[in-house]
Amino acid sequence: MKQPRAEIDFRGDSLEVLSSFPIPVKTTFGYNLRRLQNGEDLLCNWRPMPSLGSGVVELKEQDARSWYRLMYLTQVEGVLYVLHCFEKNSAKTDRRDLETAAKRLSEVKAEIVKNRAKTRKRRQHGED
Repeated sequence: MKQPRAEIDFRGDSLEVLSSFPIPVKTTFGYNLRRLQNGEDLLCNWRPMPSLGSGVVELKEQDARSWYRLMYLTQVEGVLYVLHCFEKNSAKTDRRDLETAAKRLSEVKAEIVKNRAKTRKRRQHGED
């Protein structure tokens, strides 16, 4: 039986920023997000971001003008969380971009814990 497709949850302005990227970059990131939704391997440059947190991955693309990044949290309970999309012009990632991704990751983790507690409570009361 085929696993259901994962949902994608874009945090903050990440969808708008992704939409503003050049078409080839948007296409690469969009195609790879679809692959992740379907449980398939990535076909673009990427790297794990353990400094931000376990399960955080950065997709990487570039053109002649700039470097583009998309940071996401690997699938948790059927949801992929896109934490932050941004453009950068130097080899080093700006501290503000790392802080934005870290803040959104904290919010996602808090929501996951809260939702798990609600589910556990419903089960204890026979509502599930």
